[in-house]
Amino acid sequence: MITDVKTQIISANEGIITDEMRKVAEYEGVSPEFVMEGVKKGTIVILKNNQRKDSIPVGVGEGLSVKINANIGTSNEKSGLENELKKVKIIEETGADVLMDLSTGKGIDEVRKEIIASTKLPIGTVPMYQAGKEALDEYKNIAKLSKEKLFSDIEKQCRDGVDFITVHCGVTKFVINQLEKQKRVTGIVSRGGAMLACWIKATGCENPLYEYYDELLEIVKKYDVVLSLGDGLRPGCGADAGDRAQVAETIVLGELVKRAKAKGVQAMVEGPGHVPLNLIPSMIQTIKQLTDNAPLYVLGPLVTDIAPGYDHITSAIGGTLAALNGADFLCYVTPAEHLGLPDVNEVREGIMASKIAAHAADVARGNKKAIERDRKMSIARKDLDWKGQKELALDPSKFEGINFEEEKPCTMCGDYCSMKIFREYF
Repeated sequence: MITDVKTQIISANEGIITDEMRKVAEYEGVSPEFVMEGVKKGTIVILKNNQRKDSIPVGVGEGLSVKINANIGTSNEKSGLENELKKVKIIEETGADVLMDLSTGKGIDEVRKEIIASTKLPIGTVPMYQAGKEALDEYKNIAKLSKEKLFSDIEKQCRDGVDFITVHCGVTKFVINQLEKQKRVTGIVSRGGAMLACWIKATGCENPLYEYYDELLEIVKKYDVVLSLGDGLRPGCGADAGDRAQVAETIVLGELVKRAKAKGVQAMVEGPGHVPLNLIPSMIQTIKQLTDNAPLYVLGPLVTDIAPGYDHITSAIGGTLAALNGADFLCYVTPAEHLGLPDVNEVREGIMASKIAAHAADVARGNKKAIERDRKMSIARKDLDWKGQKELALDPSKFEGINFEEEKPCTMCGDYCSMKIFREYF
């Protein structure tokens, strides 16, 4: 039994700089005191389950670089453990900061343990996926899911070592009532949110994640697991962005952030999915204000609804603007979004699009490391230093197979020709 746990936020409140804070500070190029103060205020969270001894602590929040997450997970229809472990390797190779296991196939417990054992990256899950699926498998009725089963799965996943869990605590009876009044175009597009909404409607009871929130906090506190307060009512299309259901849930999440911090539990907030470009700045700023400036984790946002097969691009456009206006953590979107589960290549494409978005936002936000990396790339280009360019590139694999010593200048990029001419006279 784990007792007397000193979480990151409790340590920060006592003025203690933990090893995890020091590692985050070193990676980010900031002082440990800066990280400690951010954790204390709740504007920074550190993803690091205290049961995972060799994992990489990752900081998310204000004043840090924008992070990206890549989702993987088995399904009964398409993908198994072997294929998902291949995706873990791609995630590591391409430089995503975090991954989530959203498995709904066979042997969810085994899959989760294998994924945790295969990487040092922080790992997130959505315990409702397992609890809901197993209730449906057994009873064919989501209303048969018990609070005890849900909370047991939450503790099991925390005990296994997951670093953060998405929990849709804000999908309450009141919020669902607002949804029904709204008459949305796309209803609920969050799987966990839909499961809980259906459970509430079928049972007439309050969401157990909300009703027994203090009990939830005690579970995650033992393992210093970060609560990612899920956006169960996120807009599933541009027409639904910013409606009363979304806003009502966000207000609830803001209250839950404060309750978590008071109990010594780290919390971040999940944000919208589909948002027209012109609405993104005000929406992100409003969410941050309503949730006490907790770190904000966004899916996209996707800026148009008509680009299936290219939603990694619509997401990168929205993600850059969202991060520029205060989002801290981008969930990747792959070309397979709205079409099916992504394969290994689509995972790579989704990660690279998100990395471009995050880096572009970091540059615009004045992140010194990001700005310096761009400056070094510019110098390498001026010097026709192909090795240096490869080392600095977000995707060095794009340099493979090109012989820069033998290629004729006219077949190279315009920069090459221009720089070569420039060097002859200046």
